[in-house]
Amino acid sequence: MVVRQVLGLPSKPVYQAHTGHFIYPEVRVSTHFSSTQKLKDIVHSVFLIIMCMIGHMTDLLYTEKDLVTSLKNYITAEENKLKQVKQWAEKLDVLSAIAMQDPEGFLGNPVNAFKLMKRLNTEWGDLESLVLKDTKEGFISNLTLQRQHFPTDEDQTGAAKALLRLQDTYRLDTNTISTGDLPGVTHKSPMTVEDCFELGKIAYSEVDYYHTELWMEQALKQLDEGEESTVDKVTVLDYLSYAIYQQGDLGRALELTKRLLMLDPEHQRANGNLKYFEFQLINQRKAQAQERFREPVPERKMYEMLCRGEGIKLTPRRQRRLFCRYFDNHGHPKYLLSPVKQEDEWDRPYIVRYHDIISHGEIEKVKELAKPRLRRATISNPITGVLETAPYRISKVCVLVCVSLFEMVDSYISNINDLTVALQVANYGVGGQYEPHFDFGRKDEPDAFKELGTGNRIATWLFYMSDVAAGGATVFPDVGAAVWPKKGTAVFWYNLFPSGEGDYSTRHAACPVLVGNKWVSNKWIHERGQEFRRPCGLNETA
Repeated sequence: MVVRQVLGLPSKPVYQAHTGHFIYPEVRVSTHFSSTQKLKDIVHSVFLIIMCMIGHMTDLLYTEKDLVTSLKNYITAEENKLKQVKQWAEKLDVLSAIAMQDPEGFLGNPVNAFKLMKRLNTEWGDLESLVLKDTKEGFISNLTLQRQHFPTDEDQTGAAKALLRLQDTYRLDTNTISTGDLPGVTHKSPMTVEDCFELGKIAYSEVDYYHTELWMEQALKQLDEGEESTVDKVTVLDYLSYAIYQQGDLGRALELTKRLLMLDPEHQRANGNLKYFEFQLINQRKAQAQERFREPVPERKMYEMLCRGEGIKLTPRRQRRLFCRYFDNHGHPKYLLSPVKQEDEWDRPYIVRYHDIISHGEIEKVKELAKPRLRRATISNPITGVLETAPYRISKVCVLVCVSLFEMVDSYISNINDLTVALQVANYGVGGQYEPHFDFGRKDEPDAFKELGTGNRIATWLFYMSDVAAGGATVFPDVGAAVWPKKGTAVFWYNLFPSGEGDYSTRHAACPVLVGNKWVSNKWIHERGQEFRRPCGLNETA
């Protein structure tokens, strides 16, 4: 049975820059699917790879909550100690005032004389012990214990870079981010002057003067609006003027330097810069502003457009050729009574989505097993075949050998397309991405999967194990395709033609997650063991 547009699913979301929201055009529902085969059997060894730090970051929230409780206990103990000292001081103040009116007469009372000796010999010693009592020990011990779980400078820099990537990809202005008014966000968190300044400093340390300017300007704006801060305007103006100078705008750099000197006339560096900027302006007929962005390559531009829901290249004529259907893999016994729900996502390359392919319980089990075992993600070196880290794959991974898990998925996929597979799972946090890449090894990469010994990657299964509030699409820049995450579904495409030649139109990328948390599972199908399941073809590109 072939039914056109029967799923009643939302169309691809489109990001509206003027509203800051993703919108879903209405789609008419024409029919419904019956229940499908539930995945049951669980017995197989697999490797799970998990990117980014969402799991650990959740744990860090609980760590911080524990530290706050410990800190409050320390404050309470200090307050109790000061309360006792204050009561002692007030009592002695009253007693001393009475005694000093007539010292000799006061001491003529033997009780008063005894109590004076007792106070000086015993009670003042007790007071000394109370004052010297160390109430911070519990808090310091807890802090020291928890510090081993704290993020490093590298983690903080990585989080800052992720935020800057999101700003560029989704064209978010600094004020929108600073006020926390992001699309899809439910827990708004405004940024302080210190937060903005820190982002600017990190960009400055990376010689990224464009973002330095944006975030120093935001810090200055919030200071001008009266926000209290430990960061002063002089420090912000110092960074801002230099960042603008580095981008070629001498006139504005000179303007800001003059403003800085109005606040601090003795600022040595600003006085030197003032003379230098004036000299440069005299020797230039006009300040030439350097381009804030390097001209993006077409692929990068298309990648970012697709991530925003723009530039999708699917004509109405091609759209009419995409269908939804019940699929039983040519009468496979397992799916005759309960066929799979299949939806065409794209025609060239052919990308198909399967619905209700993995259950919520199975997804939660994977997360539970993978959380504690995170490390930096790797890619296969195209020259040596060795696994190594790369700056364009921003992630942390864990390898988890897990017996009795997801064997039913292997069976399920094998029954659908007659190919055998191996599982990997990924979790992208906010800003997590994987820039455009091929899943298969090209001819100039003969050792791409040498360490695995499995041959090239014939095809890719990509399970979506969560919905994403904003961002996180899988995009194919060369053909203008975008596939959006939907929990419980999976998409499939071939990376190689039957001839074994690579399909270069399958170059794809994982867009940065703008809001939310994206879990996916990859199942790359390799050449070894598939010889009779997918025989070689004689046509090179068909």
